[in-house]
Amino acid sequence: MRYLLQVDFPHNGPFGEELTAAMSDLAKEIAHEKGLISKLWTENEAKKEAGGIYLFDNLEDAQRYLKMHTERLEAFGYTDIRGKIFTINEALSALSLPAK
Repeated sequence: MRYLLQVDFPHNGPFGEELTAAMSDLAKEIAHEKGLISKLWTENEAKKEAGGIYLFDNLEDAQRYLKMHTERLEAFGYTDIRGKIFTINEALSALSLPAK
């Protein structure tokens, strides 16, 4: 079973290429997190939000990461951090893949 972690929070910038430059080292560090399959970095400059969508191969690592990441974001000064963990319905997800 796989798990999706959704995290978002108010963010005043940077965005785009500036965010990439500022967070490249952190992105490389996150790639080595236990249980992590993938991460998508999300940003919405118009709404001043940022976050990520994470795919984990087990619930325990998703929960651990959410706790650790929330504490890290709070240490950076972020507030109103929202994190949710979802179980992925693999059967329905497979039916929703585009035809090849």
